[in-house]
Amino acid sequence: RHTRYISVTGVQTCALPIYGNLVLTDGPIQKSVWAQNIWLNAEIVPFDSISQAAKALKSMGKLWALYSFENHRRAELIQEQLPKLRPRVIDFLGALPADKLGAWTLLDKNTLLASSETDSLFPLGEVAFNEDKKTPPSRAYLKLWELLTVYGVRPSPGQKVVDFGSCPGGWTWVLQQMGCEVISIDRAPLDDKIAALPRIRFMKTNAFNVKPEDLGKIDWFFSDIICYPEKLLELVKNWQSSGLCSNFVCTIKFQGKTDYEALEKFQSLEDVHIRHLYHNKHEVTLWIRKSSPS
Repeated sequence: RHTRYISVTGVQTCALPIYGNLVLTDGPIQKSVWAQNIWLNAEIVPFDSISQAAKALKSMGKLWALYSFENHRRAELIQEQLPKLRPRVIDFLGALPADKLGAWTLLDKNTLLASSETDSLFPLGEVAFNEDKKTPPSRAYLKLWELLTVYGVRPSPGQKVVDFGSCPGGWTWVLQQMGCEVISIDRAPLDDKIAALPRIRFMKTNAFNVKPEDLGKIDWFFSDIICYPEKLLELVKNWQSSGLCSNFVCTIKFQGKTDYEALEKFQSLEDVHIRHLYHNKHEVTLWIRKSSPS
């Protein structure tokens, strides 16, 4: 998992740039594909005792998530003196947590690094859902849940969407549950209970053989196809140039090593956003939204 927590201010005096999965940087905040949680106003705080460390954190913010990579017991004792952080588990398309969340860690026994503001409302960016463990045929639905719920990227009921690489049907199920008219495309069949749902039209074929004019105008293009990034890029550009779709959500999957060259080509697309979501594996999620949801 390409998980990184990035601190961007107040860290110039640190001797090391990396502490476990915590990467320290200086300079302005940058858009990061791989950062699971960005610490926005990090400060280095020396302390002599556990109570002094807890008092310092309380003075900086209300709620804190601990990133522990060494001195674990000492860090736990400090965290125990802070206000209790309740689990932040949400429903699909439900309300996001209301209170902002800080993050902190111990750099050594007597030095902590803390940021009262981060770019996530979830502890260290770890998004947790009340999962449906019965209906979806795989856990791939969780990354789509995360995008639609946390980032607000979502189609509207009644919109026509295509789901490329849909087998066994996790994304098709999510989109159908949202009230969309789903064209589900894959060489392998859908799970039977997904195929039986209303508003789903299944096409058993290779996604790369489907031309835009075969389907006509659609509102959203979704793809969780297992293919090389360059192949997916070709497919997206083909649909963009057709003028038949303006909204895209795709998983860019990496075969073996991360293909940074291909990733840069995706980043050059207009109005594109790319993020390694918490529920992504060796892949990232891309979205392009031209029209706002109604």
